[in-house]
Amino acid sequence: MTRIKRGYIARKRRTKIRLFTSSFRGAHSRLTRTITQQKIKALVSAHRDRDRKKRDFRRLWISRINAVIRENRKKIYYSYSRLMYNLYKRQLLLNRKILAQIAILNRNCLYMISNEIIKKDSPETELREGRVEICMKK
Repeated sequence: MTRIKRGYIARKRRTKIRLFTSSFRGAHSRLTRTITQQKIKALVSAHRDRDRKKRDFRRLWISRINAVIRENRKKIYYSYSRLMYNLYKRQLLLNRKILAQIAILNRNCLYMISNEIIKKDSPETELREGRVEICMKK
């Protein structure tokens, strides 16, 4: 039987995996078997957490909007769910991310939007796009 010499392919594969895990601590960046296991674990976590990140940010935006709306009872007495219901009823396309940014950067603008929505349905008091744009420019 002739002797078979292994080529450079396996070493190349291991170094590629080692480069991926070079920032890991301890044996997780040195031992070949552990490196492969940790690479699989890292990729699984990254895949799972891409969806989780969207969930977490949505929860953060909702809690920010709700906190700002409920904060000042003199200016407005409202809740997040009522605000979103009235936004959809008026067919205003402001998503939660934009509303959260408005709530943090310019609370008065959010109060103005919500007060305009609360007012009774009459043609004069409908929220105009120009007023929202003016509010955003400040």
